[in-house]
Amino acid sequence: MSIGNSPEADRPSVGAALQKARIGAGLTVEEVSTTTRVRIPLVQAIEQDDFSRCGGDVYARGHIRALARAVSLDSRPLIDQFDAEHGGRPAPTAAAPLFEAERIRSEPRRPNWTAAMVAAIVAVVGFAGFTLFTGGDKSNGGSFAAGDNAKPAPAPTRHPSTIKPPLKPDHPEPSDSAVAGLPKDKVTIKVTARDGQSWISAKDANGKLLEDGLLKKGESKTITDKERIDLVLGNAGAVQLYVNGKEVKEIGHKGTVERLSYTPGDPQAG
Repeated sequence: MSIGNSPEADRPSVGAALQKARIGAGLTVEEVSTTTRVRIPLVQAIEQDDFSRCGGDVYARGHIRALARAVSLDSRPLIDQFDAEHGGRPAPTAAAPLFEAERIRSEPRRPNWTAAMVAAIVAVVGFAGFTLFTGGDKSNGGSFAAGDNAKPAPAPTRHPSTIKPPLKPDHPEPSDSAVAGLPKDKVTIKVTARDGQSWISAKDANGKLLEDGLLKKGESKTITDKERIDLVLGNAGAVQLYVNGKEVKEIGHKGTVERLSYTPGDPQAG
């Protein structure tokens, strides 16, 4: 029996979809491996629909999500397709019947009237003692009858060491003196993962690798070279970029990969 041109037959496999998205994003297997921390042989095996090296279906789903996120691909259809092709997720364990819970429920405790009576007696005795004590203070003139003659207690003085300085912003803008202090004959780049983590790679004019790795949210990297820096940013929309002390705005959108190049004279306007 022929199944015809059904959507199931035309849909690419999970590995083929990930490989196509990676090539469309202009990323190599090495770059995806660096971004996701998934080893290169495992990335290659998944793109060939070989999930035997993942260590189980749970780990395979996690790798699929990580690779899909790195190439800006929705992972939900891929996970559903993987579950359909590998037997689906395990069925949840059924809850115990209600009557079982009722059977093991402990009997309610009876109130302890003896303890309640003792607590009441202690409360009465304490109240009587407090009344006698306050009455004696009034007879000795120690009450609040001082009226207008009573002087307010002086306000406590605060030691200078206990005064906390105002909080400083997490990412202050560079001052004019800091910009002027940068070397004019070099290109200096500062990358900050301001709104989320980002993978960065930087090379000099000769192709030598200056920096490569994952930048977590809130972390910064400063890179300097004499001639030129070729920069690759993953998740460019989450990055704050300064070139030679000047902020470069509108680098790209979140989830996109941007390739940039700067020299000591850049940016001309920033």
